[in-house]
Formats: sequence, C-alpha cells, structure tokens
Amino acid sequence: MNGEPAPTIEVEGVSKWFGGVVAVSDVSLVVEPGVTALLGPNGAGKTTLLRTIGGLTLPSEGTVTVFGEPIRRNPGLYRRIGYMPEHEAVYDFLTGRQFVELGARLQGVDDLDAAVGRAIETVDLVKDQDRRLRGYSRGMRQRMRLAATLVHDPPLLVLDEPLSGTDPAQRLHLRDVIRRLAGEGRTVLVSSHILEEVDQLADRIHLMVSGKLAASGDYRAIRLKLNDRPFVVRIDCANARALAAGLLRVDAVESVEVADDGALRVRSRDVSSLQRSLPAIARELDIRLSRVEPLDDSLESVFEYLATGTGR
Repeated sequence: MNGEPAPTIEVEGVSKWFGGVVAVSDVSLVVEPGVTALLGPNGAGKTTLLRTIGGLTLPSEGTVTVFGEPIRRNPGLYRRIGYMPEHEAVYDFLTGRQFVELGARLQGVDDLDAAVGRAIETVDLVKDQDRRLRGYSRGMRQRMRLAATLVHDPPLLVLDEPLSGTDPAQRLHLRDVIRRLAGEGRTVLVSSHILEEVDQLADRIHLMVSGKLAASGDYRAIRLKLNDRPFVVRIDCANARALAAGLLRVDAVESVEVADDGALRVRSRDVSSLQRSLPAIARELDIRLSRVEPLDDSLESVFEYLATGTGR
C-alpha cells in the first residue's frame, strides 16, 4: 500500500445509450479531492456522465463507485453528494434563504438555521438572502443554487455548468467560491464547454468529445492536445485574396486556398496562434470578416475553435 487515499469517484467502462443514440461510450476515469473539470462541447455526453456519477441515471454498461461504494440505489451515499443540475430550477417567488431552507429540509439537515446561514455565507449572499429570487441576477441565482447544493455539507459536489450565463465578474466570484470549497478538502467535479473557463479553476481536466474520453491532464496538456490536430477553417470576407496573402505570413498557417465561392479555406495545426493572428491581420488590411467557421470534425473542429466563441 502506498498510503495514498482512494479516489473519490471511479468510473469504469461506462456507456449509456438511449434507444439507438449513444450518449457516453466506454468512459473510464478517476476523480480525486480538489477541483476536476469535465470539459467538452455541447452534446459531448457530459451531463449524462454526471447524472450517472450522481446516481440519477443507470449506466447501460460499466460501473461507478463513489467513496468506494456503488452509487446506484444507495441512499446513504446520496447524502454525501451535492448535485447541481445545469438548467436553472428555482421557485422565484421564494426568497434566497427560503430556497436554501427547502434544500436543507429535503436533505434532512438537523440544525437547519445554522446550516442555511453557513451555506449562504459561503456564497457571499447574506445581504441579499431575504430578497425574492425573481429579483436576482443570473450570477446571484447560480450562487444561491450552489448554497442549496452544499447546505448539507457534502464532501462531494457535482456541478453541471455552474458558470453558464454569468458575466466575467460573476465567474471570478464563483470560481473563488469553488476553489475555497475544494480547499476545505472536498471533491468538486465541474462541467464546462468553455476551455478558458476552467483555467485557474480545475486541477485536472477530462476532455469529452462525442461521448468518449478524448484526453486527460491539466489545462496546458489539454490545450496542447487540442492544438495538435489538423484544422481547417472557412473564412468569408470582402477581399479574400488580400487576406490570403496576409495569412501566409503567419507561421501557424500551413496553407490557404481561395474556393470557387470566394471563401478562404485555411489549414493550421496551431489553432491558438491562428486565432490570435486572424483578427489582427484583418484589422491591418482593413478587411471585414463576415464568417469564420470550422470545417472539419477533428476533435469536434478542435473543440469549436478552442471553445472561445469563434467557432459555430
């Protein structure tokens, strides 16, 4: 024995299909204390895998253990998990405090007032706890939903797209709360479809594409993995030949072709460099870009142009 603690979550050969649709295909991974991100484009199977880990969905094949126990039909284990689904589900006629109290009652918390107070303080919403949820911003709702998720003090938090729809300041705030929770010894599993969102948040990242586990590692390793794929992008602009000449000066560009319809087809293996260079060259040449679209399916078009909103 090496004395290291067992992983919090162990997923072994898990597949899940709905009729003829395969949502998750033969995924195996481990999740240890700290913050782990499940990253992938929309439709990659992240939510299905999280629901399987949380015991909400039975895998078609494979096994999931949490804290060394099978997760399915294990009510005692559910008490040790805080699960926050992606889609916002709040009763907006309740105050923030009433909403968290509801979560505490459902979890059978003993000292309800103390637990609710601690949870709301953790997400820094004490001053707003008596306001109705309908008056909250998106970021405030996400934070109060997080308070309801952790009100029973679970050692494992499973958060499906918790930063979705929040502005930059709110994302930073939520990121700090999540890091603080992990710093208390918890295991936090977070899903996201935005690569840059998990930078400075996750200790380890598992990349899912088309229901499969494509890569695992830290932020740098995942970015290198994404960049190491041939990539073709279509560019529509006012002056294709002038832009083509400008792009050929970029080391990241392997080739540029002007198609019959006047669009450019640019091939590159260094996606992040191309992503930085393209708008700068367009500004330099005073060329308006009307469309930038990935054309290949390699790692979901290099995860939708590094998942920063430049892709489709």
